[in-house]
Amino acid sequence: MKVGISTASLFNRLNNEDALPLLDRWGVPCAEVFLTSFSEYDPGFAKELAAGKGRVAVHSVHVLNTQFEPQLYAEHPRVKADAFGWLEKAMASARELGAHHYTFHGIARLKRTFRADLERLSRQTADIFSFCASYGVQLCYENVEWALYNDPGVFSALKRGCPGLGGVLDVKQARIAGHDWREYLAEMGEALATVHVSDVDASGRMCLPGRGIFPFDELFSRLRDRNFAGAVLIENYSRDYTDLNELRASFEYLAEKACSSGR
Repeated sequence: MKVGISTASLFNRLNNEDALPLLDRWGVPCAEVFLTSFSEYDPGFAKELAAGKGRVAVHSVHVLNTQFEPQLYAEHPRVKADAFGWLEKAMASARELGAHHYTFHGIARLKRTFRADLERLSRQTADIFSFCASYGVQLCYENVEWALYNDPGVFSALKRGCPGLGGVLDVKQARIAGHDWREYLAEMGEALATVHVSDVDASGRMCLPGRGIFPFDELFSRLRDRNFAGAVLIENYSRDYTDLNELRASFEYLAEKACSSGR
């Protein structure tokens, strides 16, 4: 099990090309790179990131969902083809960075009339999975309140037609969706590849790990029990802290928790 930070936690504070060298100086062993714009999907940009990331292993990539992910499921062939064109760039960038996982939201549940045909979506997900796999990257669905995998049960349905599908547990999104994070953890099972963590205080306000009441000891214990070999990554909003050193201290807190759970 590895502990690290998503560059999303530095959104609007540091660009990716500055975030990764900072994480390297902090001794953070792994990261998720949050590619936030079309220009950042270019493999040439990934080469620059790879050259400056130092010892940081890029575990996964994440993209800004609404830019092309929903369109990968489009019925219109031109819309779908364009979306796969952007996916190709993102996956080539992931390969350049050495990332083997793609944190994926898929369809955004924006329309009130949206009804999920999970059998059809499972088949389409298998096509997306195969495309990513050709770049050495595993497609990993994340539980997100406003996206396709919002409730427990969706992942299992998608996996029926896409057996190799990976999972990303996001504890804050579980809370926002009104479900216990343990439900998602149980559903993903051995397919779990990545965990996004944050903390929450007694009033329900999101904060950095170590500043709230989230049961990290239990989380790490449960991960150890299932021999989890993926990455636990801090993914907070940049408004959740004032100084960068607070994020560093949170990482150190989490790394210590991970070590102590294995003793």
